[in-house]
Amino acid sequence: MRGGVGLLQKIPKKWLVVVSVLFGTFTVILNNSMLNPILPRFIQIFDANAVAVGWIITIFMVAMGMTMPLTGYFGDRFGKKKVYITGLSIFIIGSICGFFSQNLSMVIISRAIQGVAGGLMLPIAMALIFNSFPKHERGLAVGVYGIAAMVAPAIGPTIGGLLIQYVDWPWLFALNIPFGLTGLLLSSKFLEKTETNPAKKFDLVGFLIITAGIGSVLYALGRGRTLEKLFDPLNLTLVVGGLIAVVIFVLYELRQEDPLLNLTVFKVPTYSVSIVVTSSASIGLFSGIFLLPLLIQEVYGLNEVLTGLLFLPAAAASGIFMSIGGRILDKKGPKFVVPPGLAIMASATIGLGFIKLSTPYWLIMVLNTIRGMGMGMSNIPATTSGMNAIDDKLVAQGSAMNNIIRQISSSLGIVFFSIYYEVRRAQVAMGSDISTEAAKLQTINEAFLVSAVVLLIALPLSFILKGVQDDEEDEKSAEE
Repeated sequence: MRGGVGLLQKIPKKWLVVVSVLFGTFTVILNNSMLNPILPRFIQIFDANAVAVGWIITIFMVAMGMTMPLTGYFGDRFGKKKVYITGLSIFIIGSICGFFSQNLSMVIISRAIQGVAGGLMLPIAMALIFNSFPKHERGLAVGVYGIAAMVAPAIGPTIGGLLIQYVDWPWLFALNIPFGLTGLLLSSKFLEKTETNPAKKFDLVGFLIITAGIGSVLYALGRGRTLEKLFDPLNLTLVVGGLIAVVIFVLYELRQEDPLLNLTVFKVPTYSVSIVVTSSASIGLFSGIFLLPLLIQEVYGLNEVLTGLLFLPAAAASGIFMSIGGRILDKKGPKFVVPPGLAIMASATIGLGFIKLSTPYWLIMVLNTIRGMGMGMSNIPATTSGMNAIDDKLVAQGSAMNNIIRQISSSLGIVFFSIYYEVRRAQVAMGSDISTEAAKLQTINEAFLVSAVVLLIALPLSFILKGVQDDEEDEKSAEE
């Protein structure tokens, strides 16, 4: 233990901040991705239907999305360190509740508690890193931190699949506790306190409007995984009502002197474009997470272990190139890393759109690994450049809005690809004399090409992104 403490003391203080928040956020995201492939097992364990079990994922997503708008206020009012530690403590409580759950309702309540915790932690984590690093060093710092956001969804299904084969399902929650406690210890010791504003007022009306809007949209997307469910009257009402609430929120907030979310950040072109780029990259990421298991298991007839292994090299590549991309961002600027990253990711996605029944497993793994490289170079550097472009005082709010929009776009992407797969597969099978596997493969190929188009649309926009280097050049030109 002393050796570990001694080692930590040799690490620069600002990097200890990254290590501290990395532990907590990695645990939150990993837990969510571990549970995804286990849902069919919960149907058997609790003798429940797919809709009821689906709440395990949906409630987390909704609770997190509804909590995120609060992080800017809480961070300013009570201090970012206190908010992050509170969120991590709540997550540990939710994990303990999950471990001791006796029925499906208790599991769902535990997941709701974890969702609230995630909503507090994820936006604040980036704000804490930004507070500790100067602008020209944030690319690498956020790249290292971004391993949690990008790698955890990739390796989570593998870890979850292995655990459920050897231990009972409550241990999926128990795994969080030691990591969470370690993160809590590190955060308490190494996170720096930030300024507080006890006089800051809480925008209750704005909070009620935006949580109703986000909650409605996320809930509708969470339950609308088929065409029939997506267009049922309740879902349509939720989506339309949610979008109307978001519009009302925007109009209301623009008139407030002290808004819950300062929407003027969207007037900064680099921030707005970074949102578009990260949303597109997230859709690209989750299209692979959804489609590749179908390809490996439904088309090739391989098992869950090989499905999980398919994502490990991609996760490693994403983590490595996230750090490389962060270094390039700090030295050269976003135009030298984000557009190439999107181009690499789109090219590999197009490659997946042309695979055949005879394509070997190793080639699919290579293409997915290249996608991971592109993801690492595009997503986090785009986020960092966008956050660098706004006032440091608005980083927590900017991070919250970034996470909310990315959450909605990811959910929208999964819903789209789920429905596309079900509907298009049936059309292909009925309209041509081909095998079931061939129909599934054609549908998956088409879906990957759609995903590539989304990435290619974001590519030209990514050249608008400006970095610290561009700001310095603009200042020199103005002085001359």
